[in-house]
Amino acid sequence: MYKDESLKKYLEDLAARLPAPGGGSAAALTAALGASLLSMVVNFTLGKAKYAQYENDLKAALLKTEKLRGEFLNLVDLDVTAYKSRNLRNALDVPFMLARLCFEGMKLCPPLIKKGNINLISDVAVAAVLLESAFTSAYFNVEINLKSIADTKLTQKIRKELTGKARMIQKIRSETEEKVGKIIRG
Repeated sequence: MYKDESLKKYLEDLAARLPAPGGGSAAALTAALGASLLSMVVNFTLGKAKYAQYENDLKAALLKTEKLRGEFLNLVDLDVTAYKSRNLRNALDVPFMLARLCFEGMKLCPPLIKKGNINLISDVAVAAVLLESAFTSAYFNVEINLKSIADTKLTQKIRKELTGKARMIQKIRSETEEKVGKIIRG
């Protein structure tokens, strides 16, 4: 289980001539980094008088970011397990789940631009970039696995969902970068 190993060990195995971990697992780790940054922003905001009016929203956001962080970390290992199982459905389900969770994480970014500690505003943008990157990586992993699925209705349904989510994620990331950029530049 990589989630209990050192980052160094994970990166060594990722770089090695091993079939797994691979891109799907790396995407899950990238998403975990994004969720961790969002948690950090909230943790540095909670308890500050300037943001007291958002306390309840921030606590709810922290619960979500921490839950996502745990789920992303589990997906680091689930992707490795799915690949090794040679089960096509598992190989499809893990990146599809990752894409869906990245979408949920991305939706937490816009409120934190307003409600998060201004000193960590750039971290919200970094989190958005990481979550979009993880989503895109998961998207490609879903696509490669869909090529081998004979169920046309299922593949169309999954592609439709992911295409819609991809548009929304790109929009959120773009708007996040724009708003954060304006705040940083003053």
